[in-house]
Amino acid sequence: MTLLHTIFLVAISAEAMSGAMMAMRRKMDLFGICLIGTVTGLGGGTVRDVMLGHYPLTWVGHPEYLAFTVGAALATAFVARVLHHFRLLFLLVDGLGLVAFTIIGCNVALEIGAPTTIVVLSGMITGVFGGLLRDVLCNEVPLVLQRDLYATVALVTGILYVGLLWLELGTTVASLIALTVGFALRVMAVIFHWRLPSFSAEGIRGFD
Repeated sequence: MTLLHTIFLVAISAEAMSGAMMAMRRKMDLFGICLIGTVTGLGGGTVRDVMLGHYPLTWVGHPEYLAFTVGAALATAFVARVLHHFRLLFLLVDGLGLVAFTIIGCNVALEIGAPTTIVVLSGMITGVFGGLLRDVLCNEVPLVLQRDLYATVALVTGILYVGLLWLELGTTVASLIALTVGFALRVMAVIFHWRLPSFSAEGIRGFD
């Protein structure tokens, strides 16, 4: 098992737990908790595969991934009271998962010979769409559209990874460099509250 695949398994489990916690805040039943958890963990890869026509879908080809996400969601439901003590750990794992998902998404697109722009876009979609679908299903404004750098980190990671491959550094070296840089950028964005400029329609005629 490669380092990237190990991180992927940890990441889908952590993302599933974050989805389960949001479902619990919305007072969903156990089915809803498992569904939102699974969508959060595997939704990004599913959207990417559908967009690329890449079949079978990742979780269909590897049904064990469903066991990871459902198991993580169920565990969350039973130990939710103590999870707030691990908020920092969740942020770190989430950041690591974001860049790992991005690199994996880029690799999938590269394997089918997609153009460079689509490769980078595929990486970003893999990284952010699980959380976006979670928020939409829970009737929330997606956090990726209103919080500190997240999609931007995925975009930078994807561009860096593809650029390193173009320089012929090799998949392993490129993955490690992109993983390190992307993760460091995400951590700094959280620590220093880096955000893209936001805009409001308040006061603009027709938006009052």
